[in-house]
Amino acid sequence: MNSLDWVVLIAYFGVMVAIGVWSHKRVDNVSDFFTAGGKMPWWLSGISHHMSGYSAVMFTGYAGIAYTYGVTSFVTWSFPIALGIAIGARLFAPRINRLRSRLHVASPLEYLKNRYNLGTQQALAWSGMLLKIVDVAAKWAAIATLLSVFTGVSLNQGILITGAITAVYCTIGGLWADALTELGQFIIQLLAGVSMFVAVVLKLSDKHIGFFDAWSRPELQGHDKPLVGPYGTVFLLAFLFIKLFEYNGGMLNQAQRYMATSSGREAKRSAYLSATLWLIWPVVLFFPMWMSPLLVQAQKPDGSDSYGLMTEQLLPHGLLGLVIVGFFSHTMAMCSSDANAIAAVFTRDVAPALSSKARQWGPRTGLVAARLTTVIFLALSMAVATQVNSPTFKDIITVVIKWVAGLMGPIAIPMMLGLLRQFRRSGPTAALTSWGMGLFAFWLVNYPISWNIEGGVPLQYQVSIPLAVSLVLYILIGYIKPEDTPERDAIIATINSDDDGAAAAAVPMPAGAADDVLGSRVKD
Repeated sequence: MNSLDWVVLIAYFGVMVAIGVWSHKRVDNVSDFFTAGGKMPWWLSGISHHMSGYSAVMFTGYAGIAYTYGVTSFVTWSFPIALGIAIGARLFAPRINRLRSRLHVASPLEYLKNRYNLGTQQALAWSGMLLKIVDVAAKWAAIATLLSVFTGVSLNQGILITGAITAVYCTIGGLWADALTELGQFIIQLLAGVSMFVAVVLKLSDKHIGFFDAWSRPELQGHDKPLVGPYGTVFLLAFLFIKLFEYNGGMLNQAQRYMATSSGREAKRSAYLSATLWLIWPVVLFFPMWMSPLLVQAQKPDGSDSYGLMTEQLLPHGLLGLVIVGFFSHTMAMCSSDANAIAAVFTRDVAPALSSKARQWGPRTGLVAARLTTVIFLALSMAVATQVNSPTFKDIITVVIKWVAGLMGPIAIPMMLGLLRQFRRSGPTAALTSWGMGLFAFWLVNYPISWNIEGGVPLQYQVSIPLAVSLVLYILIGYIKPEDTPERDAIIATINSDDDGAAAAAVPMPAGAADDVLGSRVKD
């Protein structure tokens, strides 16, 4: 990097902070902070939903997969995400929006207290928060790894720089700041991605290598196969099922994008836009990664540094700075949205259960608590990020794929399926048992069983078995021990009605107030 690249990078950070300051004027209460008051346009929600699913892990961990295996990086990652979101556009997006517009909640988990009970809500809230700390920590480590390639700063310094700047804009501006910065980050990503695509095409042309010729080169042998190595059919199907839940609200931050729109119909449009972007845009981003073995020699065994090395060699200064900004934009988009989601869970779900004073928070106090929680979450995730490459967590991609994908299912199953009429018989027993046994299955498969099998348990089973266990138990226990009640049926009926025009956006009431609303509906 030279001075021009640093100017681009510093200017980007300045714009992000400026957006946060501007967004601060639009945040008057917790509804504005967590769900944009239900006033976000569907197209902004869709772009924000799309961007909040990226991070620099794509340019490190998945770049390593592309460098080693080729097109399977797209087939087993962004394609199932696109398909999962498209399915969820009809199945989950409108119902999640109605949590805000009809049940007056600001956290995706807030409705669980009434849908199941307080214990279930707290179990999912605490496990979700802890998982998110690990997830976001991996993202900080990924961007710090890239920053070290370009600037030479240490891992910890890179984590501190990106985390501190993210904390400023997302803490003062809430979800509005997240969405608007993600819009800016999408534009930056568009320019950077196209620049890198063109640079790689020109470099291949200089080497007299055409697109179709490239796949016959020895360096890319087998790279045109859609399913190779550990990323086979079982992994693809497992990943599709996992992403169906994760990217439609199971990891909380995407659920907020659906909640932020004005109606269920608008949430559906938002989801379809995000799915379309996931299907088309990653192809442009992945193409340079697929061609990277022809252009660079990775220094790391997993190839995670290949994309960074390639950009240094191919791009002139200025454009190099723009691509580096693109790396930052991915990670900051996801981490800031995660921080906002976890702040919502803590202030709306956890704090009221721990303290009677929290149940009496007014608009101003609740907003202060939300911002303070956001800062604390970011600080904890940054602290964990310094340990991502330790023996406990292993490499970046292990954390993201195995831990997050494997543990997300048991948390998401009760939350997501609890929205649907078909599972109204599944109550607290089904929810807690499926959650607990899913976590136990993750530990069992990934550690004791894996330790006793030569070569360990294949990755596809490590991530899919916990979700499968949770799903089967949730459905089975619901039939064996049905716990549907008039109160729970009323909640399900409220969020499954298609008459969006009858439910205007509303400001979330203090925690616990939704109980009174739902109770009065049942009595009527």
